[in-house]
Amino acid sequence: MAVILITGGARSGKSLHAETRTRALGPNPVYIATAQAWDAEMAARIAQHRDRRGPDWHLIEAPLDLCAALDLCGADPALIDCLTLWLGNLMHHDRDWAAEVERLCAALAARTAPVVLVTNEVGMGIVPDNALARAFRDAQGTLNQRVARIADEVEFVVSGLPMRVK
Repeated sequence: MAVILITGGARSGKSLHAETRTRALGPNPVYIATAQAWDAEMAARIAQHRDRRGPDWHLIEAPLDLCAALDLCGADPALIDCLTLWLGNLMHHDRDWAAEVERLCAALAARTAPVVLVTNEVGMGIVPDNALARAFRDAQGTLNQRVARIADEVEFVVSGLPMRVK
């Protein structure tokens, strides 16, 4: 089993790097998408990701239940893109995000097939000016720390260049 966490800033090249890593882990890669197309701009971003990946990926859309999505992957390598959008979805739907993070970490620890996870580093800038944004930033930091703790590898991507952290 391999749990690989890919982190970095927005538009840093995380997803492309994660796709490359996942393809190298075995045939029949599964893409677990957490994004939802709330507007035309987001729909265009999702389409761009799909076009770049190509047709050889099996797609599972899982905006809330990553554990169920991982169960559907079987022995195939999985890519979860991304934890940041997943967390936002949980918070938007008033879910207990901390409990969901613990569920996800347990599922990752129990998984026997490789999984690559993409996340964002959101706490490297200025302190947000409102309570909701600060709560999200703090929750994202907690989520990233929990997954990084159990990950076999952690990479930080900056300007398209991956740096091994763990």
